[in-house]
Amino acid sequence: MRERAVQRQDRLLSLVRRRGSARVTDLADQLGVSPVTVRRDVEALTGRGLLDRVHGSVSWPRRRDRPGGGRGPDAEDLVLGLLAPSATYYFADVIRGAHEAAAPAGARLVLRICDYRPAEDPARAAGLLAAGAEGLLVAPGWRGPGDQAAYSDWIAELPVPVVLLERSVPPGGPLAGLDRVCSDHTHGVLLALRHLTGQGHAAPLLVARADSPTALAVREGYAAALRALGVRGPRPVIGSVPADRDPEGFERAVQELRSAVSSGAATAALVHNDVDAIRMVQRLAELGVRVPRDLALVAYDDEVAALADTPLTAVAPPKREVGRQAARLLLERLRERAEGAGGGGTDRGMGGGAGVVPAAGAGSVPDADPAAEPAPRRHVTLLPTLRVRASCGAGAGTGGGATG
Repeated sequence: MRERAVQRQDRLLSLVRRRGSARVTDLADQLGVSPVTVRRDVEALTGRGLLDRVHGSVSWPRRRDRPGGGRGPDAEDLVLGLLAPSATYYFADVIRGAHEAAAPAGARLVLRICDYRPAEDPARAAGLLAAGAEGLLVAPGWRGPGDQAAYSDWIAELPVPVVLLERSVPPGGPLAGLDRVCSDHTHGVLLALRHLTGQGHAAPLLVARADSPTALAVREGYAAALRALGVRGPRPVIGSVPADRDPEGFERAVQELRSAVSSGAATAALVHNDVDAIRMVQRLAELGVRVPRDLALVAYDDEVAALADTPLTAVAPPKREVGRQAARLLLERLRERAEGAGGGGTDRGMGGGAGVVPAAGAGSVPDADPAAEPAPRRHVTLLPTLRVRASCGAGAGTGGGATG
C-alpha cells in the first residue's frame, strides 16, 4: 500500500525532531523516497512553521524549546494537538471552540482526522507528537459499542497531558482518571421529551442511529429520561441509518415511524440526527404524514435543523464550548507541568498512568506534600439546550426558546 503524504511527513518530522537537524539527501535515504519528494514535503512543513530550512538541510525550530527543555504555556508557538473523528458536522464547532481558546494563549492548534477509523487513532496521535504537540485533545474515532474496549488502552500510554473530548468512559477503566469535557446527552434527551410531553403528547418515540458515541448516548439517555419523567416507554427505539449509505434501511425506519403515527401509537418523536430528521420529514410528507400537523418532531444536534422547510426544534449540545473548555483545561495542565506542579516527578498529569491510583487510596498519595500535589483531574459535563421551532407546533405554551 502506498504511504500517504501525511504519514511520510509525520515520519520526516519525527526524524528531524530526534536529530535536531538533517540534510535533505539523508532524509530521502531514510524515508526511502526521492530528494524531490522530501523537498516538496519540507516546503509544505516549513510553510506551516513546523521546520526551519537552511542551505539544503532542515532543522527543528529553535523557538519551540527553552534552555533546559522546559517551556511555559504562554510561550510563542506552543502546539496543542487535536485528534478528531471528523472536521465537519458535529466536530467542526468543537474544533472552532478549541482554536478560539488556544489562540489568545499564544498556542497553535494542529489537527489530525481519523474518519471514524479507531484503529488509525494511535498513528494519528503519533503524527501530532511528531509535529511538536506538547498536549493532546483526543476524541477517539470510536463508532460501535465495542470500539471503546478495543481501542482505548493506547491513550493511557501517551507521554503528554491529555484531555478527552465528547467521550465518556466507564469507572475503573484505563481512561477513567483522565481529564475530559463532554456534553450531557441524557440531559439533552430529557429536554426534548419534557418539551413534547408538556405539550400533551404521550411518550415520544426515539429514532436514532447506533454508529457513534453521541448516538449511543442518546439511546441510553432515552430510557433514563422516560424514567425521570415517570413515563412508560411506548415501544423499542426505531433504528435509523444514513440514507446515502443504506437507502433500504433508512426506508424501513421511515415506514416504521409512519406506521406508528398512522396507528395512533405515537404523535411525537425525537430523531438523531439533524440530517436524518430532515430527510425523514421529507419522506413522511410524501407518504401523507405532515410535521407538525400529524407528528411533532425534535431533532438532535442542531447543526442544520433550522434550515429545513419546516424549521426543526432541536437539542443543541454545547459543541463549541466543549472545545473551548477542553483547550483551556489542557493549557492549565501544561502550565502545571512547566511549573513542576503538574508532573511532580510522576505521570499523573499525562496520559500514561493517569487513570491509575494506588490500590489502598482514593486518588491520593499517603504522606505526600499537599503543596506539591497536582490539581485533581476533572470531568466537566456541559448541558445542551433546546431550541424551539415550528416542527413541534411552534412551541405552544413554552415560549420561543426553552433551555431546560
